Parts: sequence; structure tokens; C-alpha cells
Amino acid sequence: MDLSLYFEPVTAESLHFPDAAALSGRLFHQVLLYDPAAPLDISEAEIAIMGVPETRNTYRNPSCSLAPDEIRRQFYQLYGWRKNVRIIDLGNLRLGNAVEDTYSAVAEVISYLIENKVIPIILGGGNDLAFANYRAYVLQERVANLVAIDSCFDLGDEASPIRSDAYVNKIVLQQPNFLLNYANIGYQSYMNSPESVSMMEHLYFETYRVGLMRRNLEEVEPLVRNADMVSIDISAVRRPDAPGCPHNSSNGFYGEEICQIAKYVGLSDKLSSFGIYEYDPTLDFNNQTSQLIAHILWYFVEGYLFRQNDTNFKNRDDYRQFNISVSGALEEVVFFNSKKSGRWWVLVPIYQKDSDLVKQYYLPCSKRDYDLACEDKISDRWWRTYNKLNQ
Repeated sequence: MDLSLYFEPVTAESLHFPDAAALSGRLFHQVLLYDPAAPLDISEAEIAIMGVPETRNTYRNPSCSLAPDEIRRQFYQLYGWRKNVRIIDLGNLRLGNAVEDTYSAVAEVISYLIENKVIPIILGGGNDLAFANYRAYVLQERVANLVAIDSCFDLGDEASPIRSDAYVNKIVLQQPNFLLNYANIGYQSYMNSPESVSMMEHLYFETYRVGLMRRNLEEVEPLVRNADMVSIDISAVRRPDAPGCPHNSSNGFYGEEICQIAKYVGLSDKLSSFGIYEYDPTLDFNNQTSQLIAHILWYFVEGYLFRQNDTNFKNRDDYRQFNISVSGALEEVVFFNSKKSGRWWVLVPIYQKDSDLVKQYYLPCSKRDYDLACEDKISDRWWRTYNKLNQ
């Protein structure tokens, strides 16, 4: 793929850095800015930043087209990490004549990066770009788990056109469908209709209220551990911490909490794409939101640098196995605990129709799920996954 056909590169001048030398030791000098005039071997990169200033399908947020460069200005002023990581900034995507053209380009570029084992970070733009991100997995005919950090479900109506607050239905209904699971973390009940809550339950999607997550933020880690793709709508962060968004409220995640979540996302061995959307620089105060998003990116990369690579269960000597008898279960509930990282998984059986064969799905969980089983209880998440996989 010739990336020069897709991107407008960023430079010190375009980012309004008058004295790049003053940024010595900062990320500006550690991230490779893509120069179309120079040959580029994308396989040399581990992470690729790509701005997508597409806003034609946004809901009352046209100025989020300005977000990518504002985020870069703050991110590149930060210091790096103790470990080396190869990051390339591809620049800003050239928008198509129609929004669908942009979606196709986003999907093609992300698919290309994933194939080359490069993790794209998408700087939006509107939240509808999560739909374009998902289409990269469709191009690869690859089943995917999606996680959205969002105050709203963004389900939308089946007959309505796609919009930044109405795109999830388009993912669910797209054929062929490669969506294995969808989870929303941080929704706020008063911002979602009872009908949409019921629809999410009917589809066996996972939904977690912001208050529940804030009480025990460590429970977010197993939820994002199995994700292929994670999107953050900055409206999930409370307005006092992120004023640069027209859709957030006085409640939501605190700044330090969303950074911790981003670190959990980066830690996920399986995650292959990550996007942040709906930031409007014209509403920001003293660069508060762009600085927070820059910190989110920083913590995401730090999480990536400390990946444990302990999701290969072929070598059972690397795990402790616990078989727990629970009332109502068809058989013992089996847990695995990594000796390397201390993380937990629980097996969910998948029964094949017209066959005695039983497959096993390794569901990431926490020690709390194991403790519940020891108390003769099975977590709601296990039952939801079991029902979804055996429907």
C-alpha cells in the first residue's frame, strides 16, 4: 500500500512548533513523522498514529475536525518512556468526496497496518469512525471483540443513516457479520433510553455503568483484555475534566481514571486498534482536554510496553488451574491463573449442535469471579457469555 496516497503529513510548522530544538528529549523527537519523499518500511513501526478529521456524520460537533493536530501538540511535548518503542505518525487522512469514501479508506489503512503487526491509534473526528475501524476486521474476515468507553450506547435506529451517536446498529446488522462481542464501559443510565438498555441485554452485549466501574476500576482490565478494538468517546469523561466536548455531562470518569483505563487497554495482548473521538478544541479551556487526551495516549503506550504475552494456553505449566463445583452448573467451572502476571481466565463451554464435541472459550475475568465461584455463585458475565455462545 502506498500510504502517501492516503495521508497529508504533519511537520513542526504545521503543528506550530516555532523552535523544535526546544523540545529536546520530548516525544516530538522520538516519534517518526512520515515523510512521503522518503522510503518507509511500515514493518519497522510498532504503533502508528493517524488523524482522521472526518465530521460530516457527527452529531453537533463539526469542530472535532481540528482535534488531531491539537492532540499532537500536547502529546509531542511529553517525555517518553524508559523502554524504547517505535512510533510513526502517518499524518492526517485525506478525506473522500463522500463520507463512505473516508470510511473505506480508514478500513483499508487500518487493515493494512494490522496485517503488518502495527497498532493504529486513530485520532478523530467523530465517533462514527469506530464503524469504519470495525470494517477493517470485516475486510480481513476476522471475528472481533469491540469495547466502547462511552456515556451512551450509540445504538441508533435501523432505518436511520449512520451518525456519530447512532452507529452500533450498523455494525450489528452488517453482513457478513464478524462481531463476536460488544461491550460498553461507562454508560450513564439517564443518558440512555430504557428501550436501548433492553436492546443491549437482548443482544447479550455487556454494559457497565460508570458508577460501578469507578467503585472498582481494576474490574475494567479483564473487560478490555479480550478486545481487538477499543474506542473512547471523550464524552465518557466528566465535563470538569474534559470541557472540550459538547456531549459530556457533569458526571463520568475522572481524568486519572480514564488514563488508568487506557493503560489497561494498552496491556491487552490481543488489542490491535485504538481510537479516541469527539474532542472539540473550540470548546476547550486552557488546552485541558487536549492535555488529558495526550496523557491517555501516553498511558496507552506505557501499557503496551508492559504487555505480558500470557494468553497462549498451550503450555499449561505457566498457569494454575482451579476446578470449582458450583450449584446449577452442568460441570465444574474451570479457572486459570497466570503465574507470570497473576491474571485470571474462566472457561466457558460451547456445545456444538448435533455433536458431542465441546469447545472451550477462555473468558478473561478477575479474582472476584473466582471468589464468587468459591461462594457457590457464577458471575453474570459468565452466564451472559455462555448464553451468547450457545444460543
